[in-house]
Amino acid sequence: MENLENEFEKIIKAHQNAIYTVCYMFSKDTDEINDLFQETLINLWKGFQDFRNESSIRTWIWRVCLNTCISSERKKKRRVETVPLSVDIDLFNDDDSDSKQIRMLYDRINQLGPFDRAIVLLWLENMSYDEIGAVIGISAKNVSVRLVRIKEELKKMSNK
Repeated sequence: MENLENEFEKIIKAHQNAIYTVCYMFSKDTDEINDLFQETLINLWKGFQDFRNESSIRTWIWRVCLNTCISSERKKKRRVETVPLSVDIDLFNDDDSDSKQIRMLYDRINQLGPFDRAIVLLWLENMSYDEIGAVIGISAKNVSVRLVRIKEELKKMSNK
């Protein structure tokens, strides 16, 4: 069991930035991002022993993370809206022009549906269309078509 835990820990350390990036794309609230991250780790641990290497570990982690975040978003829509407590510190705010552009891009991406958001996120992580298709569960050709449509939608958002 200890060997399994060590292996899991190494894999998580190697992929923690990708996991965090996915969680960040599904929320801007730091507490919620941390909750999504923890929930993803729990789901990864639950499925780790059953991972059969039918895909790469990277693909499996992305799929679990995206499914966790999408499921959480669906649950969130069913919940009663609450008023969050405000903290005066914003760790995500940088005032340089690059940070502003990145924030604007993420804001536009966040307006996309969960499925399209997931595709863009994987594409921004430089995954191949085949890898994206394996994570999402569609063909590489379908990934290509959807990305063209998503890019057009993002362009329309920037013109508004």
